[in-house]
Amino acid sequence: MIGHLPLYRRGALDFMTRCAREHGDVVALRFAHRRILLVSHPDLIEQVLVTQNSCFQKHFALRLNPLLLGKGLLTSEGDFWLRQRRLVQPAFNRSRLATYAPAVVAATHRLLNEWRPGEQRDIHIDMRRLALDIAAKTLFDADAGAEDAQDISRALEVSGENFMARFQGTIPWPSWLPTPANLRLRRAVRRLDAILFGFIRQRRAQGQSSTVNGGGRGDLLSLLLRARDEEDGRGMSDRQVRDEAMTLFLAGHETTALALSWTWFLLAQNPKAEQKLFDECNAAVAHASASTNASPSFDDLARLPYTEAVLLEAMRLYPPAYVIGREATRDLTLGGFPLRKGQTVLMSQWVVQRDPRFFDEPDEFHPERWLDERTEKLPKFAYFPFGGGPRLCVGNTFAMMEMTLILATLAPRFRFTLAPGCIVRPAASFTLHPAPGIPARIARR
Repeated sequence: MIGHLPLYRRGALDFMTRCAREHGDVVALRFAHRRILLVSHPDLIEQVLVTQNSCFQKHFALRLNPLLLGKGLLTSEGDFWLRQRRLVQPAFNRSRLATYAPAVVAATHRLLNEWRPGEQRDIHIDMRRLALDIAAKTLFDADAGAEDAQDISRALEVSGENFMARFQGTIPWPSWLPTPANLRLRRAVRRLDAILFGFIRQRRAQGQSSTVNGGGRGDLLSLLLRARDEEDGRGMSDRQVRDEAMTLFLAGHETTALALSWTWFLLAQNPKAEQKLFDECNAAVAHASASTNASPSFDDLARLPYTEAVLLEAMRLYPPAYVIGREATRDLTLGGFPLRKGQTVLMSQWVVQRDPRFFDEPDEFHPERWLDERTEKLPKFAYFPFGGGPRLCVGNTFAMMEMTLILATLAPRFRFTLAPGCIVRPAASFTLHPAPGIPARIARR
């Protein structure tokens, strides 16, 4: 009656990997009444995300409950999505990224001031707080307190549980039904709305003299409020601004925190890579300043190729978005197989980015592969941590800039040792998070 759902619930990562390795690049699945194709070849993924993208929309699970993200970029479709994308895109142009960099480094230093050599901390919790702090500052020109961080963390957990329950559920309960899960989600969304609008009020109360980096006002919220469509000259309504801000705030800081957490986890187990990262970050900062306490800047990014490679490799092995889905809007053929209107295509970064056809020693951490010829001939969608095609993550360049500067600020000052007996496993919920966390001991360089 419920098809492959029990196997998927038992372990989504292992199940999808086994399907692809044992049954090929196109595997037909059934989750209760829903027909699904798991597609695991880069050429077919490119068809879905690029060449035939007009035949697909976001899959059913993202539409089951619009309470959290509303009609933000992640969930909207068609002409409305295209207009919103045009309005949001300028906030992430390269010319804007340099204005966000000082806020990234300043937030990282605030975290550093809390650390004490020899103490044990959960690195994932710290990276989530850091990414939240940066998101609040760059998006709202506001400061996120500890209580806000706790509430947002809990709200994300509730939202993730709700999403997975709907995705894996046999009965698509409507969002308005007062079930315990729906009531928990509504409470979480109300709290997030209160925090978000609190940030807006805080920023407005500060007046136009408040800035992200000491220049003119440059936070993303200001850009959203000022944005005008080039074709019709219209801006966003208050609700649209809320939906886009919520999407950028939640999706942006959560995935960044996960990528950083998994990066430190891998570096703690690979001392040679950690040493190379330390040497490069030290040299880059020393090149820019004679001070031993100098911090990296936007201009140092070009001198940090290995640091970027470390991040790329961490996202290959532990992609924060481990699977993406699209729903066919009409009948078509994919890889020689018929795909009917309404069917869902799943494409897993976890599966494809660990495929031995495309990566040698696919389960090993080798940042150097991104600096030599090994990845030069990769099929385009053998690696797609940020998605691809027209729906490519709008903040991907910002995320890479942010994470690179965080690594370059932290690595020369501290290193991490995993707690004895620590067993960290990837838990597949709405995103790929470390369970039960990443307990690590901090040592000063």
